Amino acid sequence: MIKAVNIHKRFGDLEVLKGVSLHINKGEIVSVVGASGAGKTTLLQILGTLDLMSNPDGKLLINDMEISGLSARKLARFRNKHIGFIFQFHQLLPEFTALENVCIPAFIAGKPRKETEARAAELLDFLNLSHRHDHKPKALSGGEQQRVAVARALVNNPDIIFADEPSGNLDSESAESLHQLFFRLRDEFRQTFVIVTHNEELADMADRKLVMVDGNILDGEMG
Repeated sequence: MIKAVNIHKRFGDLEVLKGVSLHINKGEIVSVVGASGAGKTTLLQILGTLDLMSNPDGKLLINDMEISGLSARKLARFRNKHIGFIFQFHQLLPEFTALENVCIPAFIAGKPRKETEARAAELLDFLNLSHRHDHKPKALSGGEQQRVAVARALVNNPDIIFADEPSGNLDSESAESLHQLFFRLRDEFRQTFVIVTHNEELADMADRKLVMVDGNILDGEMG
């Protein structure tokens, strides 16, 4: 599913990633933990194709495709089709309803409106938001907003979901519900999850926990 080999990342003289290599299997939930500044988010952004590695000899393969060889346009198309993102702050567009927010990635992909809206409604219903389709973000609770963001990440049926502190802005009850949801989605849809988190409970629930220290992976233990 994901294979990264010798990933380096520099910002000027600062080397943030120092030769990271990893392999993630389909249907696996992997947590990435470590102190602030260890390189977790930078690694997530590179694995998710939002940023590029600094070294030309590094490799990133997703679904056996060599990502570094893609043009910017092909990379954007690949990302839209195969990858979903969930962030700490939901980043919903305030002028659109929950349903409209969920539809956006599918519209970008050029999918038909009727099919897209049906898929978005199905996802919102699955996430217990059937009564919230027409509500704008300001009318939703924090937990509801994050579930809309999860639906948006799923609308194109991506192979992989990358999540960066997905429950970091939620109360404990909403966080627990979100954590359980990830495993339910994996079981229902065989999605693969890579989750950067400071939440020890979520990290320990994962199939594997990767510990980052000073720009590299220290170990990867079973959850």
